[in-house]
Amino acid sequence: MKTAEKLAAAWLMVLGSMFITLSVSASIEKNNIQKPISPIIDEEGLVRDFQNRDALYLLETTSRNGMIFGIPTLLLGGYMSFGLYSQSRQEKKALQKQTSDRLQSLFYQMVLENHGRVTLLGFAMQSELPANTAKEFLDERAKDFNANFKVSEDGIVSYYFDV
Repeated sequence: MKTAEKLAAAWLMVLGSMFITLSVSASIEKNNIQKPISPIIDEEGLVRDFQNRDALYLLETTSRNGMIFGIPTLLLGGYMSFGLYSQSRQEKKALQKQTSDRLQSLFYQMVLENHGRVTLLGFAMQSELPANTAKEFLDERAKDFNANFKVSEDGIVSYYFDV
């Protein structure tokens, strides 16, 4: 459904832009037609004004109709795009919060089960996170709770939290 909404928003914005471009083009052409040209004097000595009134009317109508259809179409497409963008941001925030809550819960569970001792490998395996991300998370929790670090002979880092 989101794909259809994205396509509809994009189509409305393109269509609105086309209408407005058509309107601006017609306005420019109308102004070019209305520019004075050197006067033409006929045999009787009268100055003749040669303006194509039908063309001016057509360009004026095109300009007005382009704005009438273009502005609402462009605004609707922009509104839909902004709505989709806002919805996407809210979904990302909700997903990040859900992930954060899951990691927090898993962390507390491991601290309780292991009597305050958490290893990087154990946490990474339980949380299914990459090692770098798991290390960053544990380092942040270690700062928050003033945990102690211990490195074994094998180079395994253990975090000790007071329970």
